[in-house]
Amino acid sequence: MNTVKVQYEKLHEKARIPTYGTEFSAGADLYACMDEPAVIMPGATGFIHTGIAMAIPAGLVGLIYARSGLACKKGLAPANKVGVIDSDYRGEIIVALHNHSSEEITVECGDRVAQMVIAPYIMAEYEETEDLDETGRGAGGFGSTGTK
Repeated sequence: MNTVKVQYEKLHEKARIPTYGTEFSAGADLYACMDEPAVIMPGATGFIHTGIAMAIPAGLVGLIYARSGLACKKGLAPANKVGVIDSDYRGEIIVALHNHSSEEITVECGDRVAQMVIAPYIMAEYEETEDLDETGRGAGGFGSTGTK
């Protein structure tokens, strides 16, 4: 298993470092860190502080995903579906949680609110062309491959 050191800074005394639930978890849990509980109304988005900042190494990105239990049981999931923490960002990690349920939900300090996966990425160099190469699929999209 590959590991990489990611430096972090606690910005709040109650902040908790990300933790992995099991030996083979891909995502590390991120914890809420606020002085007061946050109430997220139905259909609204709340910005949940984690109290930590990180120095993600160059060539890697922190991808913020929903925690499956929180999303399926309570209806809370990242508003932007997948949050992106770039390697040059040094501010506090804040999770925008959207309440998809019909009830208000309270997030307490110490609650696990999302999970972060550290992953490599490839920087593309975009090149304009007059013609793209042909493929069997062509321009078909939005379900075009599932017609049988």
